[in-house]
Amino acid sequence: MGKIPKIAVIGAGASGCFVALQIFESLHGNTSIQIFERSKEALSKLRVSGGGRCNVTHQLFDPELLSLRYPRGQKELRWAFERFQPKDTIEWFSKRGVTLKAEADGRMFPTTDKSDTIIECFLNELKKNKIPIHFEQGLVGIYKSDKPTESFRLLWEGGKEEYFDAVVVATGSNRKVWTIVEKLGHSIVNPVPSLFTLTLTNTNLMELTGLVIPNAEIKILPKGKAQTGPLLITHWGLSGPSALKLSAWEARTLFDANYQVELSVNWVLGETTQKVEEYYLKRKESSPSEKISQNPNWKLPSRFFDWVLLESKIQANKRYSDLTKAEIRVLSLNLTQKRLQMVAKGVFKEEFVTAGGVDRKEIQFQTMESKICPGLYFVGEVIDVDGITGGFNFQNAWTTSVIAAQGIRKTFVT
Repeated sequence: MGKIPKIAVIGAGASGCFVALQIFESLHGNTSIQIFERSKEALSKLRVSGGGRCNVTHQLFDPELLSLRYPRGQKELRWAFERFQPKDTIEWFSKRGVTLKAEADGRMFPTTDKSDTIIECFLNELKKNKIPIHFEQGLVGIYKSDKPTESFRLLWEGGKEEYFDAVVVATGSNRKVWTIVEKLGHSIVNPVPSLFTLTLTNTNLMELTGLVIPNAEIKILPKGKAQTGPLLITHWGLSGPSALKLSAWEARTLFDANYQVELSVNWVLGETTQKVEEYYLKRKESSPSEKISQNPNWKLPSRFFDWVLLESKIQANKRYSDLTKAEIRVLSLNLTQKRLQMVAKGVFKEEFVTAGGVDRKEIQFQTMESKICPGLYFVGEVIDVDGITGGFNFQNAWTTSVIAAQGIRKTFVT
């Protein structure tokens, strides 16, 4: 290596701090790295992730299956995960004294159940490697340098400017930075919200707030892609894994419809309307004297089943023998094809993910370097890549950061 490269990392979030550490390690410390953050705090999104426990990654180690958890970026991340995936994330933290644990749904958290554990790990590593974070540094522009020895001139609010050999943009969903990047020739895929809860018209379903339907399927009518998993009833509508997956996969469809769509919910995943009808016809013959409300089946909460009966205009104390074929038909439809009206999007805790960003086609995913502006790199959610809930968005940050660091090494180590 000749000249020690001077590198600017824009953004002190998860991807910004991690990429700075990866660059330092990749270049064996033979570099000058500075992190610039517009706010007063680093790693703020890590702090609120997972309800303050920090959902670091997911226990899914097959690159093919892992890539399928990304509504946007599947193709590019499929091969990126061959180079750095959740197993590598676990090992990286383990070497620094942080042990991760997996929960039943595969989400992984620090064993302390505290996001501060992850934040302190990053800050300690940055301090050890003498990588500074400059706070309250609002970026005004990134310009190609007029100096022969450096590639970029960065301009900050207040008029301060500085020159760098390479710039890594790790600002997440930041419209101001996207505008700066556009001036360098990049295209920005229109950003729209992803990962949010579904607000419904006010119905008596909301009286069941807190109930979880363990195996449900939800889709947008008429031809939306069905999403499956637990469904949580809230005082404003629906949340839980299946609702959040729907919000991610259908982010643009929902945005274009102004979040006013008709939903179809199958509360008994795996059962068709016909099968449910057949089930009740058999019960009518085998258990004629039994009250229908005594046996909800399909592990449905009894309060929820009472609501389904109410929606079907069937009295809870009615016996199977008294059920008409018309009532069985309505009940079966309400269990397997219940129509609900979505009227707005809610929020998912304090977390926010955006579908959109720097166009993937303009980035070389073998190095994370811009195809348009050599020496400029992108990592994390600033790119048009996003995953469903469960630690996948952080894994994208870790993986793209490692690849960017390797790409920078190829540029400066001969």
